[in-house]
Amino acid sequence: MSKIHVTTTINGDPVDFLCDPGETLLDVLRDRLGMTGSKEGCGTGDCGACSVTVEGRLVCSCLMLGAEAEGREIATIEGMADGETLHPLQRKFIEHAALQCGICTPGILVAAKSLLERNPDPTEEETRYWLAGNLCRCTGYDKIIRAVMDAAKDMREAS
Repeated sequence: MSKIHVTTTINGDPVDFLCDPGETLLDVLRDRLGMTGSKEGCGTGDCGACSVTVEGRLVCSCLMLGAEAEGREIATIEGMADGETLHPLQRKFIEHAALQCGICTPGILVAAKSLLERNPDPTEEETRYWLAGNLCRCTGYDKIIRAVMDAAKDMREAS
């Protein structure tokens, strides 16, 4: 089976890789590019642990082929912090103890960032609806929702 050459942009950096035709974007990120932040929780797009954005659209990377990344802009959890400075969402997740085992956290953070980019002042109901595709079995959603709402407030005040 011949490999496919893909040229893309990940977290603002140009990236080239070779992948098998049936290889998922999640497998490429983790196994070929060493970006292990995105997790495989289900492999069927039901849990959101592998969430990334592609051209600004939230997607489950376990459902997208690596070859489909050709020419596209991808953002992963690895690109969320600015060097050593955590993103406000990451800081609030720590402050609110909105994480435990860490399997779901990267996908929830990517999804929450996507929400706040579209709607910087979401209601609690809108936040819960937006994050409904991300499953967490450890923390319970109240701490997660509080962290997102608190980060949104801080981000609005800072802009």
